[in-house]
Amino acid sequence: MLRISKPLIILFAIVWSLAGSAFAQSADVRSIIAEFATTKSFKQVEAVVEKLGATSDPVAAPALRALSDGKLKYRKSDGSVFITVEGSAGLSLIDPVSGEKVDSSSAASSDFKKVKVKNSLRRKIAAVLSGMTLQSKSATRRLAGAKTIFETSDASALEALDAALTNEENAEVKEVFLDARASAILASDRTERAKLDAVDRLAARGDRAALSLLSKFSASTDGALKEKIDGAMTSVAAGQAVWANAQNIWYGVSLGSVLLLAAIGLAITFGVMGVINMAHGEMVMLGAYTTFVVQQFVAAFAPGLTTYALLFALPLAFLVSGAVGLVMERGLIRHLYGRPLETLLATWGVSLILQQTVRTIFGATNREVSNPSWMSGAFEVGQMSITWNRLWIVLFAMAVFATLYFIINRTSLGLDMRAVTQNRRMAGAMGIRTSWVDALTFGLGSGIAGIAGVALSQIGNVSPNLGQSYIIDSFLVVVFGGVGNLWGTLVGAMSLGILNKFMEPYAGAVLGKVIILVLIILFIQKRPRGLFALKGRAVET
Repeated sequence: MLRISKPLIILFAIVWSLAGSAFAQSADVRSIIAEFATTKSFKQVEAVVEKLGATSDPVAAPALRALSDGKLKYRKSDGSVFITVEGSAGLSLIDPVSGEKVDSSSAASSDFKKVKVKNSLRRKIAAVLSGMTLQSKSATRRLAGAKTIFETSDASALEALDAALTNEENAEVKEVFLDARASAILASDRTERAKLDAVDRLAARGDRAALSLLSKFSASTDGALKEKIDGAMTSVAAGQAVWANAQNIWYGVSLGSVLLLAAIGLAITFGVMGVINMAHGEMVMLGAYTTFVVQQFVAAFAPGLTTYALLFALPLAFLVSGAVGLVMERGLIRHLYGRPLETLLATWGVSLILQQTVRTIFGATNREVSNPSWMSGAFEVGQMSITWNRLWIVLFAMAVFATLYFIINRTSLGLDMRAVTQNRRMAGAMGIRTSWVDALTFGLGSGIAGIAGVALSQIGNVSPNLGQSYIIDSFLVVVFGGVGNLWGTLVGAMSLGILNKFMEPYAGAVLGKVIILVLIILFIQKRPRGLFALKGRAVET
């Protein structure tokens, strides 16, 4: 005779009990789903949806999603409810509880009728599905469910939220649960005291979503609660204004760092040589196209290093743009010193030649340079969003500024550059080869413009006209800050960037630039040498 141990019998009983419970619950869900076949109005459909939500059984989720998508139908002959999928082979039927396919060889679309659904019902279904996900093992799913309840202010999810809060251990998820609960309480019939506490909770959140919710409930309340909501809205709006200004400052710093990169090379060439280089923007463009070529080469021959392609592009962009600048200075510009109009026209002609050369090689269409993984995405600081690529460009601009400052103030080349800037003839009399200082300075400025192109390729597409977008702004920065002064270039770039971003919301991008140009013209009338004028006998004559 077969003997079965007592522990095995107990284990079998537990498993049988759990299986029976699950079967009973699934059977309950099936019977509720079957009620969709008897619904005649949207209100009746909503009542069935609420019944399914009350079961908290995830088995009901596929049927609810199908209802929201308009794919839940019942057979007219016997009232059986199915999830239907229209395909090239005809109508496919899926059991709404088990998810298994049902024989549909004889099924025709005319034999079925769709369960009624509308947008308000879809919002209700989304809220019910969110309530079901509050007990999910995945923190991501629980967060998504709570956010949906917060946005829809679904009072019917309060019980599910209260139950989920008692078991929630993740601090971040718990905070979102509490926000969702506050939103749901304002739409419920809870006591005024509970609603006042909910308003405090939303006011403490302080973001645009909270302000939108408070605004919605302010129109439908009165008395002390309305006063509380209006006060909270004023507080949140004031906080939002502060964060909006902070966001504009960040955008301005971001734009300023781009202007700094584009202008810093021009500042030293203009300051040392007095050359109005209209081809400076094309040096930026060459750096951007070098980045594109390097990325394509790495992707083709060493795809595992694609993330680091930008690091390979930096020195190459400096060398390419610097070499082109050096050739341009030795072959053309050195013959035109002291003739600013001819220099301007010659460099403008060079810019056109470089643009057409790039069009011939790469075509006139834009080229996309992808961001590496470590420059993709964004993060939040309070109510302010900061993208990684912009943050890296700001840090990169500061690093370039610091490096150039070190070169000018702590190296023999920098000493020669400063000497030539202050008094060219005296520097030549002291044995400094001013012509080679000019050449190296022009090459250095062009190289820096090239690495500026590497940075600019990360915030927009690369095109032959890329440099033209920044050349005018670069000259404005240099003239405003003070010709040849690095600190002036830094202050000028950041000032113009921040001013531009604060004016854009009110005047628009184009009119804002026009106003800034007029302001700079008026400023130059007062201070012709800019914010930080260079000192020296030559520059003062």
